[in-house]
Amino acid sequence: MTFQIGDKVIYPNHGLGIVERIEDKTILGTTCGFYHLRIVANETTVLVPVSNVDGVGLRRAISDEEVERLFGLLGDGRIDNHQNWKGRFKDNSDKMRSGSIYEVADVLKSLTFLAKSKSLSFREKRMLDRAKFLIISEVSEVMRETAAAIEGRVDRALEHCFTAKARTAPPPRPKVAKVAPRPPATATAAAAAAPRRAARAS
Repeated sequence: MTFQIGDKVIYPNHGLGIVERIEDKTILGTTCGFYHLRIVANETTVLVPVSNVDGVGLRRAISDEEVERLFGLLGDGRIDNHQNWKGRFKDNSDKMRSGSIYEVADVLKSLTFLAKSKSLSFREKRMLDRAKFLIISEVSEVMRETAAAIEGRVDRALEHCFTAKARTAPPPRPKVAKVAPRPPATATAAAAAAPRRAARAS
């Protein structure tokens, strides 16, 4: 994938960037082409080798049509929910590094849902905040709307997702009342015969 000056691109885990320059640099005797990206969120500059675009996951910002697909994914009621912390964190970290906004949306859904029932660790809370920021910043740029407006739309989609999941969840299993065990028949008969023996003895 190649880019031109002025293109809006997404650098995984950094967010939206603008290609400001494309130039060759000689490093250790080897000349390589580099994209100079200005990361919009913090105005920092990142250099990405032209030959390593696929390796770092650099991609163009999504289109208007893909925005609708994204919101459909956010509200579809399907949530990945690993119970094991280490497995969950590894899977989510891989998704965040992938560069795919749809993978980031999966992380946002699963961690937001999890946060409703338990306190997240510091690292997962930071990942949740990052996932939400990456989605809001990209969509607000594509749709030319404020971050606050897009955040409200994201929150509504997530609420719809959790409501849809609750509707499809299996009902809780009814609790079975514990019944005291009946005494053995022989013990019951012996207990009943005891008063009769006592009466004859008197």
